[in-house]
Amino acid sequence: MELRRLKHLVALADTRNFSRAAEQCHLSQPAFSRSVQAAEEELGLQLFDRSSLEVACTDAGAFVVERARKLVFDSRCLERDVSLYRERLIGDLAFGVGPYPAATMLPGLLMELRSRFQGINTRVEVNNAQYLAEHLRAEELDFFLANISLVPSAPDLVLTEIGRLSASFYTRAGHPLLALKKIAPASLLPYGIASVRVPEHIRAILGALMGLAQGKLMPLAIECDDLNVLKSISMTTDTVLACPDAGAVQEVKSGGLVRLDVCDLPPIFNDMGLFSLKGRSHSPMAQFAVDYFIKAGAEQASLK
Repeated sequence: MELRRLKHLVALADTRNFSRAAEQCHLSQPAFSRSVQAAEEELGLQLFDRSSLEVACTDAGAFVVERARKLVFDSRCLERDVSLYRERLIGDLAFGVGPYPAATMLPGLLMELRSRFQGINTRVEVNNAQYLAEHLRAEELDFFLANISLVPSAPDLVLTEIGRLSASFYTRAGHPLLALKKIAPASLLPYGIASVRVPEHIRAILGALMGLAQGKLMPLAIECDDLNVLKSISMTTDTVLACPDAGAVQEVKSGGLVRLDVCDLPPIFNDMGLFSLKGRSHSPMAQFAVDYFIKAGAEQASLK
């Protein structure tokens, strides 16, 4: 069966509507309908149930579309790689990172790429895990790096664990909390806490340690996916910063931030992972970046 016809089956399964699928495939609806009918005749199977307003795959259709989808995906990968090779762009790189790795691992990788591979063009998306997963599935990214707990497990994603980054609370030098002999978790609340997006289960644990009612999450005065912005706010106001230790090394060395020794606080971690599409191989440059992140994750996991 022609690949073009397989693309039509996948489009109809995804849109569940002949008109929308035809438009997506840049065909008139009659021509699109003839293509689907020809596929059913060629296979000798009814692939779609047309008895309701919304088209649905039959059991046979679901079986065929699942395999057609893989063939279409592999075809797009081949077209992409051939195009890159033809234009001598096979080493170019597009990937995504969440806010923690953007502030901790990304600068080192970009410096390494620029010093060793000056002819390589790199595009980086810094955003939340949901956004990055959507753009990975749209094949706009080679991979992305984010907090594992923020990415739901899915059969089309391959996870490579990068490392467990420890996190702590930080304030500016001279903050009123630093004058306390004993800093209890609840002592942080009056000043407001700033952080990137935190998994709910972690906020629930911290909320309980801060004496909040059962089920109440640790409140965030500021939630922002740009860690550098949050560090600037914490260094110029009394806002308490929740931050990975690897992300505050320079600010601690310069005296801009001070790590709080909060009593009765268990270790806080962010488990970082690299996500890629199942069945898609990395280009040489993408593999270089992946290897760099794996090494950097191991090194930063030891920081405290």
